Order: sequence, then C-alpha cells, then structure tokens
Amino acid sequence: MSIDHASDLPISGNDPANIKLLKSALDSSISGIIITDNTQFDNPIIYCNKAFEVLSGYSREEVIGRNCRFLQGNERNQQAREDIRKAVTGGESITVELRNYRKGGELFWNELYISPIFGEAGQVTHFIGVQNDITRRKNAEENLQHEREQVELKIEKRTRELNENREYLDSIIQTIRQGLIVLDPEYKVISANDFFLKTFKVENRDTIGRSLYDLGNGQWDIKQLRVLLEQILPSNNPVLDFEVDHEFPHIGRKLMLLNAHRIEIEGSFKDRILIAIEDITEIRASENRKDDFLSVSSHELKTPLTTIKGYNQTILRLLPADINPKIPMMVNKSGKQIDRLQNIITSLLEMSRIQSGKLVLDADSIDMNILIKEMLEEAQEGNPEHTLTFEGHTNHTIPGDESQISQVLQNLITNAIKYSPGSRKIKLMLTEVSNYIKVSITDYGFGISQEDQKMIFDRFF
Repeated sequence: MSIDHASDLPISGNDPANIKLLKSALDSSISGIIITDNTQFDNPIIYCNKAFEVLSGYSREEVIGRNCRFLQGNERNQQAREDIRKAVTGGESITVELRNYRKGGELFWNELYISPIFGEAGQVTHFIGVQNDITRRKNAEENLQHEREQVELKIEKRTRELNENREYLDSIIQTIRQGLIVLDPEYKVISANDFFLKTFKVENRDTIGRSLYDLGNGQWDIKQLRVLLEQILPSNNPVLDFEVDHEFPHIGRKLMLLNAHRIEIEGSFKDRILIAIEDITEIRASENRKDDFLSVSSHELKTPLTTIKGYNQTILRLLPADINPKIPMMVNKSGKQIDRLQNIITSLLEMSRIQSGKLVLDADSIDMNILIKEMLEEAQEGNPEHTLTFEGHTNHTIPGDESQISQVLQNLITNAIKYSPGSRKIKLMLTEVSNYIKVSITDYGFGISQEDQKMIFDRFF
C-alpha cells in the first residue's frame, strides 16, 4: 500500500495537500514512526517513515503488511511484549523498552511509544508507534549497573575482610597475657580485654564508658598514672616501660609496667590512647629473690675462697728450693685460677648490689691516661697475638670509682679480643667532648647484629 495514495494514511479528507504535508512531517522526524491498521487481521504495518528504515535496516517494501513483532527476532519472552499486547487489546497508550534486531542481525534497544487512533464510532482503528534507538543509553546504564555491582562486591569483600581482621585482632587481644585497654581523649574506657578484667578483678559492665580514674571505686586514680597520661604522653608519644607501683585495696600491691600510645593519624580513632599493662609483681619478686641468692652465695663462697688463696700463698712460700720446678709452677697456676674465681664472685656480688641499689661507689680522682695504659699493658701481656694501640690524651682527671671503670674497660677490651678471631688489631682512643671524656674501643671483628644490639644492656647478654 503506497504512501502516495490517500488510503495509505488514516486522515480525514482526501486533500492531496494535507497528505503531502503529513508525509513530509513524518519523513522529517528523527524518530522511527510506523502506523498499523487495527481493523485488519494481525494489526499490520501500513506506513513507516524514512527514520524507521534507517533504524531497522529494512526497506519500506519489506515492512508494509507485517506485524511489528518481527523486529524482536527469537526473543519472544520479553515482558514488554506482554505489556504491549495488553495495551493494544485495551486500546491504551504505552511506552516500553525492548530488544529489537536490525535486518543484519544487530541487536539494538528500542524505546517504543504506542498510541491508539480512534474512529468516529469510538473504536480503535489504528495505532501509531514512535521508536527511538536507546542502545547507547542502555549500554551506559548496563555499564553503570555493572560498575555499581562490582563496587558493591568490592565493598562487600572489603567489609568482610575488615570484619575478619577485626575478629582476628580481637582474638589476639583477648588471648594476649597482658592487660590492654583503649581510652578516648577524656580517659574514658572504650574497650578492655579479658586479661585486664581478670587480673584487676573488674567487670566489663563496670568498666566500659567509665573514666579510668573511677574504676573500682577510684582504685585507678593513681598519681603516677595521671603523670603518665596527662604530662608525659602528650609530649612524648609513645611511652614505653613506665613503671607504676600501687597498692590496690582488694588485690594488694601490684608492680606494673605500662606502654602507652596515643593515635595521631587523622580519622575516627584520632587521639585514642592504647595502654598495655604488664603485671611484673611476681617477676620482680623473683628477680629480687635471685639477687638475694647471688648476694648470699657470693658472700658464702668468698670466705672459703679467701682461705684457700691464703693456703695457696703459704704453700708457695714454704716450698724448698730444691723441689721439682713443676710444683711451684702448678701452685702459681692454681693461684691464678683462684684469682679468676674470686673476680667472678666479686662480679656476681657487685651485680647483686647494682640490682638491689646497694652498690657503694668509692669516688676518687682518676687519670684516664694512666688507667687506660695500665689496662692495655695487662691485656697485651695476656694476649700477645693481638696488637693493642692507644691514641689520644686528656689534661683532665675525672671523678669516679676506679675499680668499676676498670671493670667496664676490661669487659670491653676482652670482648673486642674475643670476638675478633680474624683480626689482630684493637684500637683505643681517648678524646675530650665538651665537658666529657670519651673512650672508644674499636675492633675489626664480625660485629654485633642489629637484633642483638637491642640487648646489649640486658643482664647476662
């Protein structure tokens, strides 16, 4: 059926000018337009404009007389088809989005607006369909939806990982054998682990949300703790190994070692305070008992050793001149071993005194030039395979306990010799730095690892 004939278009009147005007208007539209005849079987297409031909890829001759469902290819299960059927049956307008296929098989998304045309008797005689290719929009929507789903999956995964990490960290915090508490900037308890609650015999419900100083009816209002949190921590973050000694009314005296750290990074945790509390009461008591044992043992060993040394010296003096020369040599070696053992006992005794704070220093004026030379000569005599050199000089004396300083120098020189098996050179330097005298001992051995350097000043290292 040709558009050039009046019967092609459902318009009133047969004025050729009106028909031409209508054809020009429809053909100039950028939207694909079709008109179907509802009075004929299967509601066939009786008109399509040029935009529809471009949109579908079909020519006018291939379209006229067919139901527009052919554009849907094999996709007959789209919900939009059912919606269209109901609208056409009811003579209603409808707008749907559905998947259509061009003549070449290419999929495109079609936004279809259908509106009925009524005859003089009120019956639906025709439908007009306006179609627009919305593929780019639908692709953008699908891409956006895909990206949204991917983001949601990532958020869900990250949330799950964070929850797992939180549960893992909570497990560690709950099982660690130290009291751990978290405070807000006002020193109110945000959380406390089980070890803290058990050690200090407090309940979680009486702890969370309360000021640390108010816990246990004010038992934690400790002067040393206030100094740590209010004076030291604000300017020295973190604070490590801060010792607090306190008598708790219900659990007795506790000696605690505190580590405190204030979170400084921006975010929801900023200015929160983490405190690790180690109860070292028993450890310190054990150390004190050990120091007491060393002190008593040293005293008990020193007395018989002094007697043995005296007997050894007496034997050496009373030996006849014509005795086998090996015997005096053996007695001299015994004397050296006795001296060595006596030095060990003296060191143990002094260590005990240092730990208990009972070491008495005999202050005197010390000439470090002389002291170092004497120490080097003694070390050189006992280690002839090494070369010990001394550089530097000072014109000042220092106040101190000569025996203790000698012990320190002897330990450093002995270590330098002992741990330089592949090198024979040991160098001592004496310099003045400001108001101090600096003694440097350099060896060329394998050195001390970074990990071991942290324990240099630990006992028995």
